[in-house]
Amino acid sequence: MGVTPTAACPCGSGEIFERCCQLYLLGTAKAPTAEALMRSRYTAYHQGTIDYLITTHHPTQRYAGQRAAILQSMASTRWLGLRVLATEAGQATDRQGAVEFVAYYADPKPGQLHERSRFVRQKDRWFYVDGDALPPLLPKRSDPCWCGSGKKYKACHGP
Repeated sequence: MGVTPTAACPCGSGEIFERCCQLYLLGTAKAPTAEALMRSRYTAYHQGTIDYLITTHHPTQRYAGQRAAILQSMASTRWLGLRVLATEAGQATDRQGAVEFVAYYADPKPGQLHERSRFVRQKDRWFYVDGDALPPLLPKRSDPCWCGSGKKYKACHGP
């Protein structure tokens, strides 16, 4: 589950972990955009950083039992990759933003979370508010399989 600081960041940004999401998870920097917060929250799930997930969830959306629910999810889920599909607003000077993404996982079978997440910025800090689940995205038969096997989709999970 752990990532070495010089390894590629799990968020898929192309940066190394110590120069990307690690800064946010450690609290040495704040995510400057809604997309950066979404990527860092994915990385927090990947790394098992529960406190970060709770503190970046908007205070009005937190709930009793949230920590236990996250722990339960983490116990059985292995995150495989993240793909950002679209962003709407969510820049450093915006008050709101939305990010559409697909996060791939194994639980224990491969699956995906396709969501359009909403974020708000308050006092120069971005928070995740909520999201709408969207239908799964299916790759074309010759595309790489989203499960991370390295095979083409048709040879792995395709019809």
